[in-house]
Amino acid sequence: MGGAADDGLPGGVSLLRAPNPGPMTLDGTNTWLLRTPRGGAVVIDPGPQDDEHLAAIAERAPIAAILITHGHFDHVEGAGKLSRLVGGAPVRAVDPQHCVNSAPLTPGVVEEGGLSIEVLATPGHTHDSVCFVIPEAVFTGDTILGRGTTVVTHPDGDLGAYLASLEVLSAYPRMLLPGHGPVGHDCAAVARTYLVHRRERLDQVRAAVASGADSPEAVVDAVYFDIDPRVRFAAEQSVRAQLDYLRRESQPGPQQLDSL
Repeated sequence: MGGAADDGLPGGVSLLRAPNPGPMTLDGTNTWLLRTPRGGAVVIDPGPQDDEHLAAIAERAPIAAILITHGHFDHVEGAGKLSRLVGGAPVRAVDPQHCVNSAPLTPGVVEEGGLSIEVLATPGHTHDSVCFVIPEAVFTGDTILGRGTTVVTHPDGDLGAYLASLEVLSAYPRMLLPGHGPVGHDCAAVARTYLVHRRERLDQVRAAVASGADSPEAVVDAVYFDIDPRVRFAAEQSVRAQLDYLRRESQPGPQQLDSL
């Protein structure tokens, strides 16, 4: 299994990395554990349904709650089984289909096992993406990765929402604990870097379309010409999100229509 890696983390926070490395999951899914004042832990993103990984998480019982950053299987697949292993701990997510013994998450502060954790709505990668904030750190799921950039999973994801979420995260200058990849030292700084990158990509896509690229595939060929073939499908998803964003940007809004 992936194993533990706790060096340099805030006090009371530990990491178990799932054994599911790959082009999209980087080193594997990061399962975060927060030690609670009452003993035991709160789990963030239990990861895939891997028996050894889930057993390692269950060793930290009692588990006060299992929190989900978003509904992609590499983050949530093991949640139901983990809940059963630890006696029915609630699984809390924005999307009700991923909840167990719990109402869906909403933005605001939740109290779990004596810990106060802020639920921050950050849609864009997916419609149901959230980040979890503690005084020392932000758990960003796939909204910001520890390495590389995030796919906007069109049509579930939305680039306009994603850009707005990055603006929100640019106000959180604290440690970045991502769903994949290494820890970052400043969530706000990385969010700003992501914003610059996204705006540059949009300019590249505009130029590709103006030069005659007339499909997502053609835009990928023009803009992502050096893409790893294993993740080309992800680039095409992001391009579809970019083209959708640009179409909406070019359409008159309600105020512009009123003036016509």
